[in-house]
Amino acid sequence: MSVSIIEAMTDENLFGNTFGADSFAAWRALLGAFYGLPLDDEAQGVVESVTDRQSGPHKGLRELWVAVGRRGGKSHAAALLAVYEACFRDHRDKLAPGEVATVMVIASDRRQARTVMRYIAGLVKDNPMLSRMVRRENSEIIEFNNRSAIEVHTASHRAVRGYTLAAVILDEIAFWHSDGANPDVEVVAALRPALATLDGRLIGISSPYARRGVLWDTYRRHYGQDRDRVLVAQAPSRIMNPTLPQRVIDDAMNDDAARASAEYLAQFRTDIEAFLSIEVVSLAQRQEPMEIPRQRGIKYWAFVDPSGGGADEFTIAIGHRDKGGMVVVDAVRGRKGNPAAITADFCALAKTYGITAVYGDRYGAEWVRTEFRRHTVAYLNSPGTRSELYLSMGQALNAGRAELPPCEMIERQLCALERRTSRGGRDLIDHPPGGHDDRANAAAGLVALLGSDKRPDVTSRTKQLRGLI
Repeated sequence: MSVSIIEAMTDENLFGNTFGADSFAAWRALLGAFYGLPLDDEAQGVVESVTDRQSGPHKGLRELWVAVGRRGGKSHAAALLAVYEACFRDHRDKLAPGEVATVMVIASDRRQARTVMRYIAGLVKDNPMLSRMVRRENSEIIEFNNRSAIEVHTASHRAVRGYTLAAVILDEIAFWHSDGANPDVEVVAALRPALATLDGRLIGISSPYARRGVLWDTYRRHYGQDRDRVLVAQAPSRIMNPTLPQRVIDDAMNDDAARASAEYLAQFRTDIEAFLSIEVVSLAQRQEPMEIPRQRGIKYWAFVDPSGGGADEFTIAIGHRDKGGMVVVDAVRGRKGNPAAITADFCALAKTYGITAVYGDRYGAEWVRTEFRRHTVAYLNSPGTRSELYLSMGQALNAGRAELPPCEMIERQLCALERRTSRGGRDLIDHPPGGHDDRANAAAGLVALLGSDKRPDVTSRTKQLRGLI
C-alpha cells in the first residue's frame, strides 16, 4: 500500500502522535510540496512564504534544501525523512541480487550523528509495524526486511562511495568541517552518482551560516525559482516551530544580532568571510620535505599551542628566517594525549634545533610554564593575540614571505579560518564552529614572530629566567 508523506505524518498508527501536531504544520506543507502532493490554500501559503515561489512546485522534484533556524525541528524532520524513504518506498525491482537500497544520513560530527540515529531508532521502535521490519540494528545502521537500510555517517567523501542510495539527508551541512576542511562540496559530488541508479532524493537540512559552501551556493542559484527541480526553503525558527518562545529570539537578538539572525531568522551571515584562499596557502607550501632538519649557523625559534587534553591537539612549530627575509616553517607537530608527556617530547625536539625558549599563548600559563621549566625550556608569552598572529601571517603569505611544510592538515585549517568584524571594528580571525586550528595557530604564531622586525631577544630573556629553570 502506498503511503504519502503527509499520511505518514498524520496517521496515528504511524507518526501522527508526533508530526500530526499543529507545531509541525509548516513541515507537513513543505514536505508535501516536495513530494508533489496537492495542498490546501493555507499549506500552499506557507510553502510560498518560505520558498518565494509564486506557483506550486510540480512533480519530479529530486532535491530539497532547507535553511531553517535553530530549534526548528531539523533533526526530527531528518529522522522522519530517513524512515519514510527506507520503509515506505520500494526499490526492490531496481536492485541487483544482494544489493541494498541505502538511505544515508550524514551529520557534521559523531555526536550529531548519534542524536539523529536516536530519533530514527525511536520512530522505528515506537511503531509495531516498522519494528517488525527490522532485520539488524546497531548504533550506525538499521537494516530492514524490504532490502533497505538506514545508515548514519559523518561528513567524509571517502565514506560515502560504493553505495546504492535511495536517499541522502545532509544534516547541518553548513557546519561540516573536518580538521578545518570544507568537505561539503566533495561529499555532495561523491553522492550524486550513487543516487543515480534509484533516482534517489538529495535532502539538505541545516541552519544557515556563512555565504559559502553547498548550502549557500544552492540557495543562491535555486531559491525562488519557479518550476525549478530543486526546491529551496528559507524558514525562520518560529515558522517551523511556533512553540519556540519569541522571548528566546528577542534575547538572542539583543545579545548578538548577526548571530541571532542566522540562528533563528535563517539569514546567511554577511559579517563572516574566508580569511585565506587555497591558492595563497598552496603557493606557500614547499614540495618537500615535511620537516627540515637543523642546519649549522641558523638560529631557530619555536611557537607552541598548548592543550590540556580533549579534542584539541597540543602543537609546536619550529622555524627560522633566512638571509633574504623569508620565514621558513621547518617543522610542525601535533599530538593528543597526556600534556606532560607531550611537553617532554616537544622540549626534546626543540633542543635538537638548539632552542631553549618557546613562545605560546597565555592558555593555562602556569601549568604550561611549569612543565616546560621541568625540562629546562623557558615558556614566554606570545606578543600578540590569536587574531593578531593570524593577521600577521596573512600579510606574510600574501606577500610571498613565508614557506610552509606540505602538511594537508595545516592547509585545511588555514583555508577554513574565518574573518569577522567585532562590534568595536576590529578584525577577528578564528576557526569555524566545530572546527580546529591547532596546527595552523602554531604555524601562525611562528610566522608572526619571525616576520616581525622587532623580534624579542630570546637569549637575554632566557638569561633573565635562568634562575627559574
